[in-house]
Amino acid sequence: MSDSRIAGLYKLSVPERIAELERLGWLTANAAHDLQAGRQTISAIAADKMIENVVGVFGLPLAIAPNFIVNQREHIVPLVVEEPSIVAALSNAAALSRGTGGFTASLEESLLAGQIHVVGITDTNEAITRLKDSSDELRALADAVHPRLQTRGGGVRELEFRSLRLQDGSPVVAVHVLVDTCDAMGANLVNTLCESIAPRIAEICSGEIALRILTNLVDRSVCSATVRYSVDSLASDAMDGPAVRDRIVTASEIAVVDPYRAATHNKGVMNGIDALAIATGNDWRAIEAGAHAYAARSGQYSSLTEWSVGANGDLIGQIKVPLKPGIVGGTVLSNPAAALGLAIAGTQSAAHLTELMAAVGLAQNFAALRALATSGIQKGHMRLHARSVATSAGTPDEQLDEVVDKLVASGEIKNWKAREILDGLTSSETPTDAAEATAAGKIILLGEHAAVYGRHVLAVPIPDAVRAAVVRSDKETTLTVRDWGFRSVIRPDSSDGIDAAINLILERLDVGHASFAINVSSCLPRGMGLGSSAAIAVAIIRAVAKCAAIKIDDTDVNEIAFDCEKLAHGTPSGVDNTLSCYGTPMLFRNTGALTVETLVLDEVPPLVVAFSRSAGPTQEQVAGVRSRFDQNPSRYNAIFDQIDDISKAGAKALTSKQYSELGALMNLCHGLLNAIEVSTPDLENMVSIARQRGAVGAKLTGAGGGGSIVALCPGTEDVVRSALHQAGYKTLQSTNLEG
Repeated sequence: MSDSRIAGLYKLSVPERIAELERLGWLTANAAHDLQAGRQTISAIAADKMIENVVGVFGLPLAIAPNFIVNQREHIVPLVVEEPSIVAALSNAAALSRGTGGFTASLEESLLAGQIHVVGITDTNEAITRLKDSSDELRALADAVHPRLQTRGGGVRELEFRSLRLQDGSPVVAVHVLVDTCDAMGANLVNTLCESIAPRIAEICSGEIALRILTNLVDRSVCSATVRYSVDSLASDAMDGPAVRDRIVTASEIAVVDPYRAATHNKGVMNGIDALAIATGNDWRAIEAGAHAYAARSGQYSSLTEWSVGANGDLIGQIKVPLKPGIVGGTVLSNPAAALGLAIAGTQSAAHLTELMAAVGLAQNFAALRALATSGIQKGHMRLHARSVATSAGTPDEQLDEVVDKLVASGEIKNWKAREILDGLTSSETPTDAAEATAAGKIILLGEHAAVYGRHVLAVPIPDAVRAAVVRSDKETTLTVRDWGFRSVIRPDSSDGIDAAINLILERLDVGHASFAINVSSCLPRGMGLGSSAAIAVAIIRAVAKCAAIKIDDTDVNEIAFDCEKLAHGTPSGVDNTLSCYGTPMLFRNTGALTVETLVLDEVPPLVVAFSRSAGPTQEQVAGVRSRFDQNPSRYNAIFDQIDDISKAGAKALTSKQYSELGALMNLCHGLLNAIEVSTPDLENMVSIARQRGAVGAKLTGAGGGGSIVALCPGTEDVVRSALHQAGYKTLQSTNLEG
């Protein structure tokens, strides 16, 4: 049995979490692959077979709460929920319970009741007597409806008869057919059974049928769970354990007597139960209805849980909640996400899932009460909400915690505030007297690698993707790239790596005797095929020249940047530095002399750029293609000629906004790049996701071997971006493409 304790899961990226769960044995290789590829989500076509008038599929986060022990079984819990703090709180509640053995849960019986209501009866007592006398016959009729259920150990267990009165005094007989549905939730099964035997019941009663359907008040499937928390484990920074315990007990007692408080108290319970129910394909609405009806069974709505002080001073919690989930049935079969959730939960029977649900409900209730007793419920909510806001504002990963801290402290958890904080961090790092300059990143639409061999390449800029701020220094020259978490002291005698490029720039500008503090901000991730090295070189050249009061034109900037590219990549085509320098869409060719055809566009093309899970080593990829070219030049020249024709045709399609044609050309180009062995399984997966979700064209962009893809998405940018995010891939902010 795998240990469900997983420390620091929240610190990992989505792909890293999936990989860690696979490593620990909680995910099979196939399940991990499907999660990485985003294949757990049903398609709109599949959804159309489930409900009416489908127009799309609505997504919710699928998360994992580790640390659970239930009846000495280790569990990680799949949760589908959008509310912040639930997952973290639940994980913490489970972790605290491990020291005292976790949760104990029991389900004595699990019966689902079908109801048949008969009206038009003269004497209900006589009707009920006749029904009781016919019980064996009715049970036999009911069991005959689903004979295979009996072979699995299920079937009708009891018949119950009740006499009711309507508001006008009219008599009603209610027949309950109590069925053991085994591992199925059993709604359709029981409804069919009720409809089948209802005519015979009406005949026996000499009445007519009013209703024949199951009840969601499953009070013959009530699960109990208990947990004990050591009083010492309850302490917070501001409060000792006994004080926290007593506040939790008081809050619990208030929920027993105050229906208004009980509604919110039980909502906390259901936060966990519903999330697990959705993740495993169960009817959470039915579970909700049953739980709240059960909470009102005494005539007053009250708490589903009870917290008390144990003999040794520990906190004791217990829950009784009606639950009738299933692990087999139509939803599980039709929705791969439900099957995945069940596999993650590791429950081997419906009874096990019921026990896990009850434990999760109790744990979630504890987490909510503990928060109320100590810091208040909003602290966790606001911090997680602040993370979402900071992320949507484009905060780099390495600054996320700082921006979140400042957002929470401000009390304004708003997008505009996150941008203001981010701008403040940037301005605080840039001296007011710094010389600043920008450069564009690049997106190659068509022509990678062929450009190195004198063919055309079609590319568009990412405007102002890099900004360099430079001031003179009385110490050594330093380079800081804030967004990459990179800082280096430049060694003046070095001919390696970034040191060599900076020294080359200073030498060519004839300022090698001086020292500078160079600060760079970039929206381009490192090594992702978007021209980051060229853009940084261009921005630094311009900023250093400005700082040193040196006049320099774009031709000279481009030439110096090209030499920097040679240091970085060996034999570059020159398109990166040229596009970074001039920042305009272009059809580029280098046959020894540069040919640049500037393209005028009426609009920013609808592009989505996404990053794979590994960097693309340009120099390595260029060298690999060179080696294969040398082995078979005629074959590779033929491929490069095809790419050349595609690039020229693509330029015409781009300028005339013929996006369907351009997309088809991108797909062809990607196939040729795959043929020369620069694609990867990860890139192929991204391309496939983009095309499946509406991109008219998608391909790798840059040198390959990792890096990025570009997808052309007229009218489907948000859908494609969302699908890639769901599969765990990051994308370039659309505002960066627009400038």
